[in-house]
Amino acid sequence: MINLKKVKNPMPEQDPIVRAGNFEEVAEGYTAQMAINEAMRCLKCRKKPCTKGCPVMVRIPEFVAKVAEGDFEAAYQIISDTSALPRICGRVCPQENQCEGFCVQGLHGEPVAIGRLERFVSDWHAAREEEMEKAALEAEDDEFAEFAEEEVIESNGRKVAVVGAGPAGLTCAGDLAAKGYEVTVFEALHKPGGVLAYGIPEFRLPKDIVAAEVRKLEKRGVTFVNNAVIGRAETVDELFEDGFEAVFVGTGAGLPSFMNIPGENLLGVCSANEYLTRINLMKGYLPEYDTPVQKAKNIAVVGGGNVAMDAARCAKRMGAENVYIVYRRSMDEIPARAEEIHHAIEEGIDFQLLKNPVAVLGDENGYVTGLECVEMELGEPDASGRRRPVVKEGSNFVLDVDCVIMAIGTKLNKLILETTENLEANDRGGIGTDAGAATNREGVFAGGDAVTGAATVILAMGAGKTAAASIDEYLGE
Repeated sequence: MINLKKVKNPMPEQDPIVRAGNFEEVAEGYTAQMAINEAMRCLKCRKKPCTKGCPVMVRIPEFVAKVAEGDFEAAYQIISDTSALPRICGRVCPQENQCEGFCVQGLHGEPVAIGRLERFVSDWHAAREEEMEKAALEAEDDEFAEFAEEEVIESNGRKVAVVGAGPAGLTCAGDLAAKGYEVTVFEALHKPGGVLAYGIPEFRLPKDIVAAEVRKLEKRGVTFVNNAVIGRAETVDELFEDGFEAVFVGTGAGLPSFMNIPGENLLGVCSANEYLTRINLMKGYLPEYDTPVQKAKNIAVVGGGNVAMDAARCAKRMGAENVYIVYRRSMDEIPARAEEIHHAIEEGIDFQLLKNPVAVLGDENGYVTGLECVEMELGEPDASGRRRPVVKEGSNFVLDVDCVIMAIGTKLNKLILETTENLEANDRGGIGTDAGAATNREGVFAGGDAVTGAATVILAMGAGKTAAASIDEYLGE
């Protein structure tokens, strides 16, 4: 069973009954004293195992030690040396499977809450920076002027194009800009952020935080071009003709998957991608926006990952009376973060475990009226190591729903592969790269979900960081 216990120093959060009716951030963050108390639990292990679990190699013991001392600014500087998006990582990274999964404290109890400490430190720095910038604008002298200006990095005259403004692209752009490269980021949607903007709900990741990270990059000289679909408006080869000396592709894996069961074309069936994009990026949760969004009384969300939890919790907040998570395995195998499952249960989401859809039912007008499912039981482990679900014959039943949201994963977008001459794919269907993120095409690099398929924000950031180092080495020759 997934451990849903809270850490010794839990983070304050909205009451479940209250938060299920709003899109405000659920977790309210540590106070300074809470952060110090939690940091003091660190055992200062000599071999620093927690660092091994971080894809961007944050010097975790060092920043935690500074938090324990109450030196939050020093802690932030340590984190930001390697992490481009600490306020985001502190909120959405699966720390329990990464840094905290290696924490020695976790062997006999709860690991040190590294993610929550990262969130506190980066939020503290952002608040201080905002105060200083305000003081600089209001002051009659230049006492605070240094805080109002971003450090100007002299250009090295080399131009790099980044395709996709998601976690991989933003990280790559930030690292290259810090080295003096003139970076232009091309984003297909009307706002930068990628999955940070369209996929993760406001109550988990406030969009003003994403916007603030983008502004920081702009201050460093990064240029963002939105509504630019590379592969359609312009090809990768044409970017080179425009004077870019290297191109990083971080386009993600945003094509939705469906089950191909009867009734999936009925009105009231949609992908979680579409549903979350309409709510998050197109502001469908705000009454002043006239965004068309599925609003139903009874909703089934098919899947058990973080996207399924996000869709289900959004549906509850959008006014659904009953929201079901339909997942074909048990709670032991469910892939979503323990915290997201815990919050979903608190908010009244009904988990229909060991159930699997076989058909969507509809009325004579083509609207959804139900989801026919079968009960499952777990057999022998499959290739993933999880026990394979097997159908219980004759166990069919119907969930009375008027909307079905499919959250069963995403597929790779092949546009760049199809429009870039001689660019090779890997065995997963993504863009093929070596360990340094270089493709078979000279000057073209790729990383994140566009290479691996759907993964985590922090893994995409790690790929962007690797690519930036490789591009710097390539152009420095």
